Amino acid sequence: IADGGTIFLDEIGELPVSLQVKLLRALDSGEIQPVGAPGPIKCEPRIIAATNKDLEQEVKEGRFREDLFYRLNVITVQLPPLRDRPEDIPLLAQHFLKIYAAKVGKKVTTISPASMEALTTARWVGNVRELENALERAVVLCAGEQVEFDDLPPEIRNSQKSGGDVEVF
Repeated sequence: IADGGTIFLDEIGELPVSLQVKLLRALDSGEIQPVGAPGPIKCEPRIIAATNKDLEQEVKEGRFREDLFYRLNVITVQLPPLRDRPEDIPLLAQHFLKIYAAKVGKKVTTISPASMEALTTARWVGNVRELENALERAVVLCAGEQVEFDDLPPEIRNSQKSGGDVEVF
C-alpha cells in the first residue's frame, strides 16, 4: 500500500533485532514477501521513523542494528518534549479542541484562561498524546462552549494547584 508513498514507523527503537533484519532486507532490496503471496513484490516507500530512544546509544549497546541505523538516518529532526515547548501548547490544544468537538458533535470553541494556564504549566510526561487525551476528556465533559478548569483531568488541576510539581500520566 505504501509503494511510492510514505510509511511511518513509530517507535522504531522498540523493534526487535529479528525484525530489524527483515526491515533492512526489505529496504535494501526494495522488495517484500507478503504472507501467502506467490512471490516477492517491488515496494519503494519513503520511510519516516520516530523513536524516543537514543539510537546511536542503542547501536553501541547492541540493541539496534548499525546498518539499519545508517539506512534510516538520512535526515534527523530532534523534537524536544512538550514540557520544554510550552509555547506550542495553545496551538496544539486548539487543534485538539476542534477535532474532538467535531467528533463528539459539541459546539466547544474556546479554552478558558485558567484552563490554558493549567495546560501550559503541566509537565506532560506523556507528551503530545497526553495533551490530546486531556483535551478529548475536557471536550466530552464540557457543558458549555468553553473548556473550563474543572473539565480538565484531575492530575492537571491538582498540578496547577500545587505549582506544577505533580507528574501527569
